[in-house]
Amino acid sequence: MGIVNVTPDSFSDGGRWFDPDRAVAHGLALLEEGADILDVGGESTRPGATRPPVEEELRRVLPVVRALAAAGAKVSVDTMRAEVAARAVEAGAALVNDVSGGLADPAMLPIMARAGTPYVVMHWRGHSAGMQAHAVYDDVVTDVVDELRTRVEAAVSAGIPPDCLVVDPGLGFAKHAEHNWRLLGRLREVTAALGRPVLVGAARKAFLGHLLRDPETGRPRPAHLRDAATAAVSVLAAAQGAWCVRVHDVASTADAVRVTARWGVENAPTPPPAPRF
Repeated sequence: MGIVNVTPDSFSDGGRWFDPDRAVAHGLALLEEGADILDVGGESTRPGATRPPVEEELRRVLPVVRALAAAGAKVSVDTMRAEVAARAVEAGAALVNDVSGGLADPAMLPIMARAGTPYVVMHWRGHSAGMQAHAVYDDVVTDVVDELRTRVEAAVSAGIPPDCLVVDPGLGFAKHAEHNWRLLGRLREVTAALGRPVLVGAARKAFLGHLLRDPETGRPRPAHLRDAATAAVSVLAAAQGAWCVRVHDVASTADAVRVTARWGVENAPTPPPAPRF
C-alpha cells in the first residue's frame, strides 16, 4: 500500500504532494514501483494534529481518488468521516482505511455496510490532539486484540460482511515506542487471534526515529531517512503473516518482501484470506 498524502502538515513529507496534480503523479509513480493499493489521505493523523473541516478534506481527496481510479489504480481512502468515505467510493475508491475503526463517526459503519467495499478497522483510542494520553495498557497485545475484536463485532453487527474486514494494530496511535515493538514482536498472535487480514503501518514513524537516534546528539533519525528501517519492519511483518504493509518508499519495500518470500521462512503462518474486492 503506497501512501499518497494530500495534506499540508504530514510529519513524513511536509505537504510535498498537497497539490492534486503532483499527488496524482506521485501515485502513478508508486504504481510503477510496485504498489498494489494507493492510500489517499486528506487529514494528518500525526500526534497533535488538528482536523480540517470536512469540506476541506473532500476538496483534497476527491480529485486525486477520481484521477487515480480512472487510471486503473486500486485506490484506498484514508478517512475517519463517513461522508468522505461515501463520496470517495462514488469517485472510485475500492477500499476505506479508517484509523478510528468506526469510533470517530457513528455513521461510518452503516455507510460501509451499504458500500460493500473492504474496510480497514484500526485500533484507536482518540483523536491525534490527545491520543498519547491514552497510551496505558495492562498488556498491549491482549488489550489491542480485545479492543479490535470489539470493533470487528460492531462492524459485522452493522452489516459489513466479515470477508470485507481488515484489521490494523495502530502502531503509534495511543502507543509509546515499547508498545509498538511489543505488537510487532507478537504480530502472529494478533493475526491468529482476530482471524482477519492484518495491515501494518510503520512507515517512517517516530519509534523508528528514536531507535536510530544519532549516538552523539541523541536526536531522532529524520523521517525521510527511515525508509530502510521501514522496509525491515515490512519484511518481518510479512514473515509473520501480515496481509499488507503501508509505506512511503514502495520500491525498496517491494524488493525486500519479494526476497523474503523467495527465501522462505520456516513455520511461517498462513495469513487469513485477503479481503474481497
